[in-house]
Amino acid sequence: MDRAGIETMLMNYYRHIDRSIVQFDFLCNKKKPGAYDDEVRLLGGKIYHTPGLNPFKIFAYMKYMKNLFKKNPDYKIVEAHNGALGVYALHGAKNSNVPIRIFHAHGAAITKDWKLPIKLVCKALLPQNMTHHFTCGIAAAKCYFGSKVVESGNYEFIPNAIEVDRFIFNSKIRDRIRNEYNLQNKHVLGHVGRFMAQKNHTFLLDVFSELSKRDEKAVLVLLGDGELMESVKEKASKLKIEDKVFFVGNVGNANEWYQAFDAFILPSIWEGLPVVGVEAQAADLPCIFADSITREIGFSDEAKFISTNDPVDVWVEKILEAFEKKIRLDKTELIRNNSYDIQVEAIKLQNRYLKLAGES
Repeated sequence: MDRAGIETMLMNYYRHIDRSIVQFDFLCNKKKPGAYDDEVRLLGGKIYHTPGLNPFKIFAYMKYMKNLFKKNPDYKIVEAHNGALGVYALHGAKNSNVPIRIFHAHGAAITKDWKLPIKLVCKALLPQNMTHHFTCGIAAAKCYFGSKVVESGNYEFIPNAIEVDRFIFNSKIRDRIRNEYNLQNKHVLGHVGRFMAQKNHTFLLDVFSELSKRDEKAVLVLLGDGELMESVKEKASKLKIEDKVFFVGNVGNANEWYQAFDAFILPSIWEGLPVVGVEAQAADLPCIFADSITREIGFSDEAKFISTNDPVDVWVEKILEAFEKKIRLDKTELIRNNSYDIQVEAIKLQNRYLKLAGES
């Protein structure tokens, strides 16, 4: 339960449901503590740790799930969020006769790493282990459920909703952050994302390297952490831009950093429907997305899409245009009208769970 996209989305909903009626407990597959663990427990949730998703631990995993549901027979809903490997939890729940088994699709593609063959097998096993299809967007639904399910409408859209008030533009917060980090009179290009291959930081540094040659005021601020952070730092050093790239880390005030940015960039190789894109548009930032990201995220006039196959100069031109924006407005209505206000969406999801559990 670290500060990544899916975990943050879950916490947004968890904070805003009526926890006297619906409670979330979390089944995690890594034993290391997460950034949200303390808050989960404070809100009344439990955190369980499985033996992990290693294929060689499948029997230990299923034994763990059997014991978990034997000790806790009241669970009526299990919802899997961790991609195709979520079939482990769903299968364990099926074996223990948990009636509602939801697969929640978040990704528009499956990461091509050494686990790919395992993930493809797991994906093929999803239909026989899930009872309901949830998704953050159409692209993710097509990826995990297939075109037939999407065309039939046999899925439910659960938006990556946010706490709108925290992200609406605030000039006082902007000035404070920029003063604190000596960003006055700078053109700040912002990115929020875990340091992993999917987020395409290598390409981002190539773009920024060229940008810095054309705009001496440009700086790049990177929020997040991950296994590739050190290699990205090394590349920044090789490109001789390390003094213009700020590695802020995994922080709890990302909402304040959006205020300090002048433009937001997300050159990901793929995304489902990135919550950071919703947050950036709530802050009325010009947003530059890779065209591999679903167009559903581009619900404001400030969103532009560019191919990562285009020359770096094309990206630089769009960023320079974005830096020209001076006035930022309150986008509360835009976010609300596009179903991304957590105050509204959490109640909808809460009621949906109650209906599924037969308690409404």
